Amino acid sequence: MAKTYNTEEIEERFVLVGVAWSEDDDTKESLEELSELVDTAGAISVGIIIQNREKIHPATYIGKGKIEEVRELVFDTDATGVICDDELSPAQLRNLEDALETKVLDRTILILDIFAKRASTKEGKLQVEMAQLKYRSTRLVGLRNSLSRLGGGIGTRGPGEKKLEEDRRHIRERLSQLKRELEDLEKNRETARSLRSRSSIPVIAIVGYTNAGKSTLINHLTKAGVLEEDKLFATLDPTTRNYTMESGQQVLFTDTVGFIRKLPHHLIDAFRSTLEEAKYSDIILHMVDSSNPDAYKQMHIVYDTLSSLGIRDKIIITVFNKQDKLVTEQVIKDFKADYTVKMSAKTGEGVSNLLDIIEKILLDQKILLEKTFSYEDAGKTQLIRKHGQLLEEEYRQDGIYVKAYVPKDLSESL
Repeated sequence: MAKTYNTEEIEERFVLVGVAWSEDDDTKESLEELSELVDTAGAISVGIIIQNREKIHPATYIGKGKIEEVRELVFDTDATGVICDDELSPAQLRNLEDALETKVLDRTILILDIFAKRASTKEGKLQVEMAQLKYRSTRLVGLRNSLSRLGGGIGTRGPGEKKLEEDRRHIRERLSQLKRELEDLEKNRETARSLRSRSSIPVIAIVGYTNAGKSTLINHLTKAGVLEEDKLFATLDPTTRNYTMESGQQVLFTDTVGFIRKLPHHLIDAFRSTLEEAKYSDIILHMVDSSNPDAYKQMHIVYDTLSSLGIRDKIIITVFNKQDKLVTEQVIKDFKADYTVKMSAKTGEGVSNLLDIIEKILLDQKILLEKTFSYEDAGKTQLIRKHGQLLEEEYRQDGIYVKAYVPKDLSESL
């Protein structure tokens, strides 16, 4: 009789641990978000423990008494590991794992694992691997024990066990290779940006906290077919799609990776070229999940991340999305935005108001042109149709009379 083998992955179960520095911090909300990240990674959280401390324990993250409490909860819930809500140092990782005698991960490696799972493009995969290697290069000793004992699960995707067993020299060589490959891809991205700039097509970058509805909006507008899922980081790789406004004006909508609390600096560094799509945009569309009780904190995190990328002085439209999920009317404002609009990308409610605002902004960036082009220059009227808003067009004996709103930089060439 032929043998049968069970190839199903064992569902991992984690106890989540956080440190609260004060009574009014957001540790509880951060751990709830960590639980969602665990779910996104394909595991389940079976318990949450918070320790109130003035500062994180330098050696073990939490104090001795709390370690015993975590040990008991791990045993009682049959957990396969522990995840801490902050990034652990190599010493903390090693000491806590020895004390708990179980697999220990931190928030950073969990997010990196999700990114490794979600990346689909070549650039995305290279960026994730670079971030993982930078993180793990200083934690080879701390991670090696858990990897050799458990041999897989969350925290082991991407470069993998073999990569971690190599010495730091091999990792440095791999990082150098990744950097060269990403630099080549960045040149392609810069070329694409340059072409978009010369074409005078306005670029609208969609930014926001993860799961705010960015992919749903770009799908609603452009039928892009981007994955929509009620999970954190449902989509990772950026998507750019063309859209024709009611006036005939063409624009480009670019989706970017979602932001999150304590977004690992390794990821910000690795995904800088992707995130900087917002830096070269004409308008920033800031998506906010208005049904989330932490909406204000999430807005603050988005603005902090944009600031760290040097993205300032942009026209910002804040979209208070997911109005269909609100039970009662909610008063929410964004004083940093130039325009705000309430909307539901899922149902389409308010989308027309958003498009009206975009049309107004684009119109404010144009000048009125009245000119008669010779028939030899008829191609220029095509440029006006593509990049401007044609109001009147008349074929006369001396040429083609045009009245239109055109971008200021295009008006010079016309």
